[in-house]
Amino acid sequence: MRVYLAGPINGCTDDEANTWRDIAKSALGKENCIDPMRRDYRGREDECLDEIVILDKLDIVDSDVVLANCWQFSVGTSMEVLFASERGKSVIAVVKPGATVSPWLRFHALAVVDDLDRALTLIKGSARLP
Repeated sequence: MRVYLAGPINGCTDDEANTWRDIAKSALGKENCIDPMRRDYRGREDECLDEIVILDKLDIVDSDVVLANCWQFSVGTSMEVLFASERGKSVIAVVKPGATVSPWLRFHALAVVDDLDRALTLIKGSARLP
C-alpha cells in the first residue's frame, strides 16, 4: 500500500513541512510513503508551477491512500484531497483538535481525525504494509 503525504508546504518552515512526514514514514515504512517534499520547490513555485502540480497529481494516482495533514489552511492540500477522492483514493484527514471541519473535507475524506497517531493507526489497520 502506498500512502501520499499531503499537507502544507508553501510558506512552511522545514520543521513544519517535514516533521509530521518523518513521523508518518517511520510509522508506515519509508518505502510505503510518497513524500512530495522529496521535490522541495519552496521559493521556486512560480517557475516550477506545472512541474509541481503534474508530479503531485501523478504521485496521488500512484497512491492507494492520501494522508492529508490539514493542520493549517492550504489550497494545495485541499486540491489534492479533491483530486484523490475523485479518483477513488481513500483520504484520511488530520485536523487540529476542536477545529471546525469544512463539509467539503468531511465529504471527500473517508475519515477525519484530530490526531496524527490515530490517522496512522487507521491506515495501518486497513493496509498490509511490509
